[in-house]
Amino acid sequence: MQESVSEINSLWGIILRKIQSQLNDQQIYDSFFGDTKISRLDGNKMIVAVSTDLGATIIDMKYRDMVERTILDVTGTNFEIEFVSAAKIQEEKGEDKVAKPAYFADSRLDPKYTFDSFVVGASNREAYQASLMISSTPGKLYNPLLLYSDSGLGKTHLLEAIGNAIKQRNPSARVLYVTATDFVEEFIKFVAGYKEDQSLIQFFKNDVDVLLMDDIQMLTNKNRTMEFFFQVFQTLVERGKQIVLTSDQHPIKMNGIDERLRTRFSQGLVLSIERPDIATSEQILRYKIVAAGRDVSDLEPEVITFLAERFSNNVRELEGALTRLFFYTINMKPSQHITMDTASAAIRSLSSIQEDKTKLTERKVISAVADYYSLTPSQITGKIRTSKIAMARHIAMYLDRTLLDTPFIKIGETFGGKDHATVINAVRKVENSLKNDPDMLFAISEIKAKLS
Repeated sequence: MQESVSEINSLWGIILRKIQSQLNDQQIYDSFFGDTKISRLDGNKMIVAVSTDLGATIIDMKYRDMVERTILDVTGTNFEIEFVSAAKIQEEKGEDKVAKPAYFADSRLDPKYTFDSFVVGASNREAYQASLMISSTPGKLYNPLLLYSDSGLGKTHLLEAIGNAIKQRNPSARVLYVTATDFVEEFIKFVAGYKEDQSLIQFFKNDVDVLLMDDIQMLTNKNRTMEFFFQVFQTLVERGKQIVLTSDQHPIKMNGIDERLRTRFSQGLVLSIERPDIATSEQILRYKIVAAGRDVSDLEPEVITFLAERFSNNVRELEGALTRLFFYTINMKPSQHITMDTASAAIRSLSSIQEDKTKLTERKVISAVADYYSLTPSQITGKIRTSKIAMARHIAMYLDRTLLDTPFIKIGETFGGKDHATVINAVRKVENSLKNDPDMLFAISEIKAKLS
């Protein structure tokens, strides 16, 4: 994705030169491609402005394949391309001025993330207490609050819990929860002119009381975005608005972050969340057992300790182990009372994967999924969208995320340039299926066993 209008134009200039060399017909090039330009980038969609309706139709019918190949060659991304006449684009802009679509329209808090559902222990107590205090007096105490930790330790949970608590106390509070990647994409749309009738900085001035931003490290090396975020940051703080951020590391260690931002982050309250100790992991397991509709007494006490000791790297691993255990005792070896022998057999494959985690790669995961479904790896990472291939692709993305903790953006790159929202949606589909689809549970269990 590009950072400015000039960079987008420069990119299209490179693409046009390659198209011109392939056409080998200057008259055709001048007639149909000479006046084209990228009107906007909308996620994984590229809108190309063509001088006339006829020109857009001809390019679409006769030259689409060549244009798509060239764009893929230059950008490394499988954009969904739409050719639209310049006149139609102007009409749409006129309609936009009436409709004025909102910024961050898809942003919303997840109601399941609350302080009541957050298990507090020695590893996260400070972060929990600071988050609780900020939710009761936003903009008054620590600004910004920055929580940092490895993945899967509860940063996002606390971030959204703050927002949910503020909204519960004051339903009219304007709380914006976004990932840093969403922020980058919205800024790109703005500078590309997609919402040129609106001021993005005015949106933050007028429509945001609390800014909750996840994974702030994703702004690194994006200079124009960081420059704009600095303006947003200053604007909100000066107006007494609350900012809460999360990161995978302390600001001091964020290479590629603007020094002014690093200073501002450090001037607030910076707290870490550590890996849970055994006692906290046991508490988390008990909470998850009850949340799953089971009774803690169904499991021998030794089983809970066993899981906590074996899978205490993060909460996702704990949840995965418990899900596997319940699946095994419902579908493989039905039993209401879960003993140590049963638990050991149920999570044997997970233990192997967890112990050999550093040996796994994305390619190994993709190959295992492809083998299970009698497909080729290239089919899974390609563009074909049959139901069988789409399901296998979603499972491979899910396993990349849960077994390797691969960032959503990197997963998207591996799977043919998918944007992070597409990857998140795929992972969530699998997670939802695991709750009530025994076939999905069995398939993932078998694939994990192949990787052990």
